[in-house]
Amino acid sequence: MRAFLYGVSLQWKLDIRSKTLLITCYIVPLLFFVIMSGIFTSVMPEVRYTLIQSMTVFGVTMGALIGLPPSLVEIYSSDIKKVYKANGVPLCLGLALSNISAYIHLFIMSIILYIVAPLAFHVQIPENPSMYFIGLAIFIAVSLSIASIIGLAVKDQAKTSMFSIIIFLPSIMLSGIMFPIDLLPKAFETIGTLFPASWGYKLMTERVFKFENLLPLLLIFVLAIVMCNILLRRIDK
Repeated sequence: MRAFLYGVSLQWKLDIRSKTLLITCYIVPLLFFVIMSGIFTSVMPEVRYTLIQSMTVFGVTMGALIGLPPSLVEIYSSDIKKVYKANGVPLCLGLALSNISAYIHLFIMSIILYIVAPLAFHVQIPENPSMYFIGLAIFIAVSLSIASIIGLAVKDQAKTSMFSIIIFLPSIMLSGIMFPIDLLPKAFETIGTLFPASWGYKLMTERVFKFENLLPLLLIFVLAIVMCNILLRRIDK
C-alpha cells in the first residue's frame, strides 16, 4: 500500500509539470475542434450528425499517441525508474498510473466536446448516448494501449515523437473522420482498419451495438497488453 501511494504521489507530480499532457490532451484538440468545426459545418452541413464523434476521435488519438509516450519515456528511461525500485514500487505501476491519468484527462476533454459542440455549432448529439460513451470508454483504453507500446519500446524522446506521429497521421487520415472512408482507395481503406481510430469512430457513430465493430478493438487491446508485458519484463532486467 505504501508503494502504491508513493507511485500515485510521484505520478501526480509528473502530471502537474507535464506541458505535453496539457497541450496534447486539451489545448490542441480543443483548438482543432473550434477551427475545424466551423469549417466543416459550413462546407459540409451533413457533418453536423457526426461532428462530435469525429472531433473526439481526433482528440483522443492525439492525446494518447502523442501525449502518453513521452511520459512513459520519462519514467522508464531516466532516474525515475531507479526511484521506483529504491522505494519498492513495481515498474508496472508507473505504466498503470500513467494510463489512468491520461484516461481521465482524455475523458474530460471528450465530455467538453460533447457539451460544447451542440451549443457552439448546433450539431446533433449522438442518437444513442449510452452507446456513444461505452464506445468512447473502449476507444480511449485501446488508444492508450497502443501508445503504451511506443512509450515502452522507444527510449529516446525524439524518436518517440517520430514514431507517435508516424502512427497518428494514418490513424486520422484513414479513419473516416475527415472525409467518407468510401472515397479512399481500397488499399488505404484496408490499412485504415489496422488502427483503433477507424473502429472507434464506427463504434461511436452506430445507433445500435454491433459486435463486428467491437471485436477488432478487443483484439488490438489484448495484443497491446501482451506486448506491454513483454516490454516491461525487458525493462526490469
